[in-house]
Formats: sequence, C-alpha cells, structure tokens
Amino acid sequence: MTAIDLPHSTVTPAESATGRIRHIAARIAIYGILILWAFICLFPIFWTVTTSFKIAPDVMKGNLIPFVDFWPQWKGWQSLGLSPDTIFQTSTVRDEFLKRFWNSVVASIVASFLALVIGSLAAYGLSRFSYRFLWMRNKDISFFFLSQLILPPVVLALPFLVLYKEIALLDSRIGLILVYTLMVLPIVIWIMRDQFKAIPVELEEAALVDGLTVWGAFLRIVVPIALPGMVAAFILALILCWNEYFFASLLTSTEAKTLPVMVASQTGSQGINWWAMAALSTAAIAPLIIVGIVLERYIIAGMATGAVK
Repeated sequence: MTAIDLPHSTVTPAESATGRIRHIAARIAIYGILILWAFICLFPIFWTVTTSFKIAPDVMKGNLIPFVDFWPQWKGWQSLGLSPDTIFQTSTVRDEFLKRFWNSVVASIVASFLALVIGSLAAYGLSRFSYRFLWMRNKDISFFFLSQLILPPVVLALPFLVLYKEIALLDSRIGLILVYTLMVLPIVIWIMRDQFKAIPVELEEAALVDGLTVWGAFLRIVVPIALPGMVAAFILALILCWNEYFFASLLTSTEAKTLPVMVASQTGSQGINWWAMAALSTAAIAPLIIVGIVLERYIIAGMATGAVK
C-alpha cells in the first residue's frame, strides 16, 4: 500500500491572525453602528424626559445632562399637578389630564381590539378561501385594503365632519373609536393575512376530520398558533391610535379630546411652555413603553412568525 499524501493547510499564522483581526474589527463596526443608531432613536425620548425637569433658563441654554449641566426640578410636573408636592392636592389641570388620558385609553384599546377581531376574520378568509368581486381576486382585495393607507387623512376631513354631525357623533368616544378602527383595520388585515398563511392548512384539515367545525378549528387551532402575531398587530394598532392627532383634533372639542390634542395645546401668550409640554409628553409615552416592555416576547415572536416559509 502506498501512503496517501494529505493536503497541508495553506493558511499561515499571519493570515489567521489577520482574519481574526478583521472579524473583530467587523464586529466592532457593527456594534458601533447599532449603538449609534440606538442613541439616535432614544435621544428624543431622553430630551423629552430631561426637559420635563428643567426650568426656562436650562431650556433656552440647551442644557442636556442632569446633575452636570443643570439641576433637575419639578416645574414641568407641577404645572400638571403631578409633582410630589402637588400630587395629593386638588388640581384642575391634573383632572383635565386624567380625563384626556382616559379618553385616549378607551378609544385606543377598544378601537385596536375591534380592528384586531374584524381584521383577523377578514385576513383568515383571504388566506383560506377564494373570493371574486367584479374583477378582483384575493390578492386584489388584499391590496385594496392596504391601499387605504395611501389616502391622506385630510381628504376625509369634510366627509367625516358632515357625517358625524348628522348622526350626532361629534365630540364622542364612540365616534373616535369608529374612525380609529377604520384607520388601523387595513394594516391589521395585511399583518394577519401573512400570519395565517404561515400556518399549515393540514392542521385545520385534521381538526375538521376529528369533528370540529370551521369556527372550532379557527378558534382552537389557528388562533392559539397565531396569538403572538395577533398581539404584535394589536400593539401596532394601539400605538397608531394612541398617537393619532388629526381626527382627534377635528372631531372632538371638550368631552372626547385625547392626549395628543392636549400636548399640542401647550402654548401660551409668551410661546411654548416646553417644560410642561415635555412633562405631558413623558406621561403620554410612558404607557406605551410599559406595554412594549411587558409584551416584548410576543412582539418578537409575532415578528418572527412567517419569516421562514
């Protein structure tokens, strides 16, 4: 038997060290870009929170770092009746804030839930059954729903004003809930359609063979699997409804006014009250941050669902 010469490695120690250096440099560059992008994204929140603890000279000078550039004070929160020295006292401004906060909570949650229910049913139908309406098929109907997001809200201003005046829905939570539901319904349908398409049809067919109805298969098989995606769609709809300003300012005046409208109204005869606006904005975005932290795993699972088919 003759010995077989095995090929020797042609990678020298110098080349191996150079490859490791390049790998480390690439990772440093990637993490550096990610840190920079995170700083850019989080800086507006940082600026808003710190501004709520500033006084007028600190705002005008552009001081940024607490305890270094300026000493935090409660002036912005005092204007809302939410500072430690005013929280237990009677405050009309705080009562107004809580009323607007509750309006935003009710309108956003109810509208997002309705959009999720209606959108999930529509998306399930589009992903499992074949429809024909005039020249449109399933893909055309899905695109029609998504195309509603292209329409500028200002185009609907006059029709909604006239319609809501006729049916007595101006300055009401029900009116906001209806328009918010219509506003976020297309994006919910589009998200949930992809979620349902990622679920094998064989699971439902097996459930039907076992004696379940179509509704039973949907509620007991499909919904539990698509739950992370449904939560992600609900959170997205909630954020869109919570931050909506145009229709809230157009269709409300006193009773149903929401937090974004209240934030935008923080102006006086001498200009914008930055510290009060920053405190109000911080109180407005805090619930969304809490919801995002609590439901983070559902958001990640919902984003990952359907990524690999």
